[in-house]
Amino acid sequence: APAAAAPAAAPAAAPSGDPAQDPGAVTSPMVGTAYLQAEPGTPAFVSVGDTVTEGQTLMIVEAMKTMNQIPAPRGGKVTRILVGDGDPVEFGTPLMIIS
Repeated sequence: APAAAAPAAAPAAAPSGDPAQDPGAVTSPMVGTAYLQAEPGTPAFVSVGDTVTEGQTLMIVEAMKTMNQIPAPRGGKVTRILVGDGDPVEFGTPLMIIS
């Protein structure tokens, strides 16, 4: 299934094809686990199409049992969310695109 989803997402990607190179990319400041909502069963912090303001919480990255809120570096519209709830992330992993 992931292979089938890739072509549909390609037109929205940066020209290089690497989301980390997109000028709107928000990257992970640490190694950990990404969570898109505060706790299971609650609404996600943000969804594709949402307009966010600078400093608004986009998601949480858990590192060593500490929940770290990831703030929006700037205001804009969420155009892509690049990680799933519970996905492991590395330092510098692109988390979402805000344009």
